[in-house]
Amino acid sequence: MEQSGEQNGDQMGDLTGRVAIVTGGATGIGRAIGIKMAEVGADIVVSDIAADACQRTATEIAAMGVRSVGIPANVTDPEAVSRMVSETISQFGKIDVLINNAGVAGAPGWFEHETSREEDWAFTFGVNVKGMAIVTEAVVPHMKSAGFGKIVNLASIAGRQGRPSLPHYSATKAAVINYTQSLANELGRDNINVNAVCPGLLWTPMWEQVGARYALANPDYEGLTARQVFDRTVQAMMPLGREQTPEDIGDAIVFLVSEDARNITGQSLNVDGGAFLN
Repeated sequence: MEQSGEQNGDQMGDLTGRVAIVTGGATGIGRAIGIKMAEVGADIVVSDIAADACQRTATEIAAMGVRSVGIPANVTDPEAVSRMVSETISQFGKIDVLINNAGVAGAPGWFEHETSREEDWAFTFGVNVKGMAIVTEAVVPHMKSAGFGKIVNLASIAGRQGRPSLPHYSATKAAVINYTQSLANELGRDNINVNAVCPGLLWTPMWEQVGARYALANPDYEGLTARQVFDRTVQAMMPLGREQTPEDIGDAIVFLVSEDARNITGQSLNVDGGAFLN
C-alpha cells in the first residue's frame, strides 16, 4: 500500500507539509503544542470551544510562516466536530495529525467543593473521554484512506495513580491511557500511530484551581496559596525538583508525531520530572 504521508524533509522532527488538528488548542498546553509543531513546519488547525481565543492563536501561528486556521468546536457535539473536520479537509485536503488535547478538571465550580459531585463525573467524562472519542472517530476515516496518521491523546500522571481529591479526573485520564492502547491495536495495520502523553505538574489556570481544591480538602495545605501548594507538590513528587511547562509537552508531541517515532505506538509517555518511573 502506498503511504501518502511519507516525510517531506530530512531534519530531525521535521513536520513540513503535515496538517495537524489540535483540540483545546487556543490556550495553555494546546497553544504550546500548536506553536511547537509549527516551528518544525506543520500547518495547524486550532480548534477550541472559545471562538475568539481560537482565532487569536491561529493568527499567531500563521505569523510564523505556516498555514493556520481557527475552527471553533465543542468536542462533545458530534455535529460541530463533523463540521470542523469537513472544513479542515476543505481547506487543507487532508489530516495527518490529531492532538486530542481538549480537557477539563470538573464541572463549573468543581474546585469550590471538597468531594466530587455527580456533575463533575458526567461533565469530565463527557469532555475528556467521550469528546476525545467523538473527534477521533471523525478523523480516523480520513487517515485510513490516506494510509497514514499520527494521533496523540493528552492523558496525565493522574491517570497513572488516582489523586485523592480528584477521583473523577483521575479516572478519565486512566481511560485515556486505555483508549490509546485500544486504538493503537486497532489502527496499526492502517499505518496510524496512536500514543499518549502524561503531563506532570504545570502551572496553568487549571492547576491554580487544583491547588485551591487541595488547600480546601487537605489539612496539610491549610492556609497555603494555590502556588504554594503547587511548589510543595513539585518538590515532594519529582526527582528533578522542577515543574514542567507547556513547551515541554509540545516538544514530546513533536517527537511522537514525527517519523523519528514511526515504530512507537500504544505508549503513554510521562513528561513529569521523574514522578512516575514507568
